Amino acid sequence: MRSDVTHFICDITDRIATVRLDRPERKNPLTFESYAEMRDWFRDLVYADDVDVVIFGSNGGNFSSGGDVHDIIGPLTRMNMKELLRFTRMTGDLVKAIVNCGKPVIAAVDGICVGAGAIIAMASDLRLATPEAKTAFLFTRVGLAGCDMGACAILPRVIGQTRAAELLYTGRSMSADEGERWGFFNRLVAGDALEDEAMKLARQIQAGPNFAHMMTKTMLAQEWSMSIEQAIEAEAQAQAICMQTGDFERAYKAFVAKERPVFEGD
Repeated sequence: MRSDVTHFICDITDRIATVRLDRPERKNPLTFESYAEMRDWFRDLVYADDVDVVIFGSNGGNFSSGGDVHDIIGPLTRMNMKELLRFTRMTGDLVKAIVNCGKPVIAAVDGICVGAGAIIAMASDLRLATPEAKTAFLFTRVGLAGCDMGACAILPRVIGQTRAAELLYTGRSMSADEGERWGFFNRLVAGDALEDEAMKLARQIQAGPNFAHMMTKTMLAQEWSMSIEQAIEAEAQAQAICMQTGDFERAYKAFVAKERPVFEGD
């Protein structure tokens, strides 16, 4: 998997990729270029055999301030409808790529996490945060609808319909404490422990059956639009596939031998 990216930071160590935006002096805003490059990177992740887990980290005490006011919002006011739709589809494609990348994604949120930054955290599978984290879906603050990049589909599933409606209508900040109580954040950790805790969680997941993790992530996404009957059948097929993997046999043999299984992801 490529780590030589241009518009964000990427480090791959021991099959764990850590990515973060790289404009800490401006609280890590997104640009047209970073949107597109991250979209392509997460799309390519589907085919990567050298990455099992992704951490989307903070930088300089902040996660992301969303779309850059000068580099994105200003130019958008001068675009025609065709150009605007091209942009909104591109930003939505980033969320699709994160959801469909086949790898668990952990957001490690510190400080400001707003706009498209909040969407990236929302699209991740797991979220850790510091007590200083402030998360806001700011779209109404700039005269736009709250239905951006899948927010009206995904956020209610994470925190509930009425809580999501409040955040999307008002654009107010959700405190870290609220985020934990509402289920947006899995847990809060001290600021100086955020990266270590995210890596600890990533290693715990990475040590598991990674083919099966891919199947779990796929089912979590696909079953949103399934009936209960369809979901049960899809899970039956997914589990039957996993029962043919080497990891399933390794787990059985380790159990019989009263040992801890060592998974290899096949």
